[in-house]
Amino acid sequence: MASVPAPFPRPRPIDAYRAAYEHQVLLYLRNWRGSVFGNFAQPVLFLLAMGVGLGSYVDRGGTNATDGVPYLQFLAPALLVSTVMQGAAAEGTFPVLSGFHWVKRYHAMYATPLTARAIAFGQLAWTITHTLLVAVIFALMICLFGAAATPGIVWSVPIGVLTGIAFSAPISAFMTTQRDTNAWNNIWRFGITPLFLFSGTFFPIDRLPELIRPLAWVLPLWHGVDLARALALGTAGQAPLLHAAHLVILLAMAGVGVWAMFVRFRRRLDG
Repeated sequence: MASVPAPFPRPRPIDAYRAAYEHQVLLYLRNWRGSVFGNFAQPVLFLLAMGVGLGSYVDRGGTNATDGVPYLQFLAPALLVSTVMQGAAAEGTFPVLSGFHWVKRYHAMYATPLTARAIAFGQLAWTITHTLLVAVIFALMICLFGAAATPGIVWSVPIGVLTGIAFSAPISAFMTTQRDTNAWNNIWRFGITPLFLFSGTFFPIDRLPELIRPLAWVLPLWHGVDLARALALGTAGQAPLLHAAHLVILLAMAGVGVWAMFVRFRRRLDG
């Protein structure tokens, strides 16, 4: 009588989470060269062009519109948060769509003893790692170019990562439902790019038309930009309730997004 092959042993949860995370790290190590310019060089060039180039013209007109600080110092923490947000959003679009629909690597991982929760954790943990790496290097560049107004610039790093997760997690959840790149393109065309331009990164939102200023409260990027800027400039104590609200809103958005991401990964893989 033929023997029945033994089933795969079920790994400990911590081992499953580590294996899923290591998969994401190894995948990046094979393809990291293609992301160097977009993640590191392009933001630095943006900082130089807008902060140093355009900033020299802005500063000639006075600094009343930039909280009394040079434009470069006004821009730097906001650009860090915006850059991290874009990188995190990118992690939630193409890799997730590809992993479920084209390459189906998530399904391949699920055929092993890895659970859907471990696979979702690996994607989330890698996004946090990647955004943290980008944020730290960008913060170092800010200090190198003399764009840090105070040591509070270090707070832009965790705020940037939190803002990134508030974007990446719900986008990842949404992309599990997609079968083509139309939604991915629309997210960038009608979501990420307008937010980058109109969430207070380059100018205070009180320069926007009064009718659309309240929209900033429903835009996650503005909360991250305003909080990081206040901490970097040392002005957070001037409006503590406002900046506490920024933090609570970002945490809530990130928490709901992570919950939705885990639920959608489980349903897609179980289905």
